[in-house]
Amino acid sequence: MSSNFPLDPVALTEALVAIDSRNPSLVAGAPGEANCARFLASVLSGWGFAVSLDDVRPNRPNVVARIGPPGQSPLVLNGHLDVVGTDNMVHDPFRPFVRDGNLYGRGATDMKSGIAAMCVAAARAAARGALASEIIVTAVCDEEFESIGTRALLDGGLRATAAIVTEPTRLTICPAHKGFAWIEATLHGKAAHGSRYDVGVDAIRHAGLLLASLDEFEHHVLMSRSHSLLGRPSLHAAMISGGTAWSTFAELCTLRIERRTIPGETGEEALNELQFLCSALASSRESFDARLSLVCAQPPSDLSADAPLTRAVVAAAQHRTLPGTVAGLPCWTDAALFNEAGIPALCFGPGDIGRAHSAEEWVECADIDRATDVLEDVCAAWGK
Repeated sequence: MSSNFPLDPVALTEALVAIDSRNPSLVAGAPGEANCARFLASVLSGWGFAVSLDDVRPNRPNVVARIGPPGQSPLVLNGHLDVVGTDNMVHDPFRPFVRDGNLYGRGATDMKSGIAAMCVAAARAAARGALASEIIVTAVCDEEFESIGTRALLDGGLRATAAIVTEPTRLTICPAHKGFAWIEATLHGKAAHGSRYDVGVDAIRHAGLLLASLDEFEHHVLMSRSHSLLGRPSLHAAMISGGTAWSTFAELCTLRIERRTIPGETGEEALNELQFLCSALASSRESFDARLSLVCAQPPSDLSADAPLTRAVVAAAQHRTLPGTVAGLPCWTDAALFNEAGIPALCFGPGDIGRAHSAEEWVECADIDRATDVLEDVCAAWGK
């Protein structure tokens, strides 16, 4: 059946959304991407692509599909098959339906519509005639957790002249997005009876001192930094826990901080800046004891608005009567990994990131078609 699947990006989006591909690293017992990957591989094979299913971890494959002259100015179209959990959803997550021109379901906007658009676009471009470049479609696992799918592609030697990640951008061309650093601060106090202020050291109050220092740091330092497309970096306190009883000084308090970085900043630098704040607090209060660790960091992404890839997507969008707006994307994507590996990358796709992971997820059917048209033109012209 899939070998005869129509070249219809809305129909393909519906078919992909109907397959539960929740990420098992995020949702205990979730099925992962394998069923969705196998279905997509069958569709692409039926459309004439050379397709491989490559397990990154057991039962968690990447789909890699190639069409066009092998090795000739390869252009990668990249998207992720995994979706997040569904506990909060107000409609059936895996029974897609269309209402008022919008397609509903988990993954509709993030990002199975983007995957459908890029797959149909590559197939239609090939059907026009001989491609000047090889188009490599990569539908990967695990972007929502550790990005093991795209990392495996790049670590495995994937080579390309450029990459388009079809994350939801509302059809805006996004050559830059922020990175992030997850920093955990463990505040150490001294447990004692609540009446013994002369003995006890309150780790929770010390966390409060650090929070106040972070507030000052954001307002006086981070607000002075800026990127032309992304604005300023930021931070927020994501989680806090500590204490054991009403009448006991808290011996430990854990504070988890997310720091959103702009191009030119690294996770290690973000950690060092917070270490400096803690050192300043310790110098003014002898009992202050905070130990920081960098739990996870992903780099920002930054491609010039004048880069050939950016210009090509802008031109294709304008040819299809879209404005071709260039803007920054607030969320993190695998585009950063491509740019870090030396493959120029940007984001362009249907849907709105504001609807991702939400109780009601949907994408405009017309925008799926528009994204497909733009990507088809880019594929057909690339390498000429």
